[in-house]
Amino acid sequence: MNKIYFIRDIAGMPKQRDGARSNHSNVLKNIRMIPTRIFLAFVVLLTACEYAQAHVFLDHAEPKVGSHFRGSPKEVKIWFTGDVESAFSKIEVFGGDGAEIDKKDSHVDAKDKTLLIVSLPPLVAGEYKVVWHAVATDTHKTSGDFKFTIEP
Repeated sequence: MNKIYFIRDIAGMPKQRDGARSNHSNVLKNIRMIPTRIFLAFVVLLTACEYAQAHVFLDHAEPKVGSHFRGSPKEVKIWFTGDVESAFSKIEVFGGDGAEIDKKDSHVDAKDKTLLIVSLPPLVAGEYKVVWHAVATDTHKTSGDFKFTIEP
């Protein structure tokens, strides 16, 4: 790659037609702007990272998201990407008819603050929907849902 075109690309300068004369003051001005553009890109990236880290998201779950299996699980466990607030986070499990079927004892694990658990009664074959609401320790809220199926 030609070094002149590389510098022009970084500086955001339009390409000159062959034989056209370039304005050297504009070239120098645009080259001087490179550190400013790199700094601004860094600030945007850093801000995006901070925003993403402020929320907790589902990392993995038992039963697994979208899984099909035999037998009834005793509880639903969801691990999040960060610590969750017990008072404001919960899991609800709904049967095929839309009724809530969990034991309404959703809680954060005492030893692992990223783990949210709810107990289940014995379940029959069918599709179940898990709905979760999580509040991170810095008060950012997230929610989601997934399904699992118990086969006959």
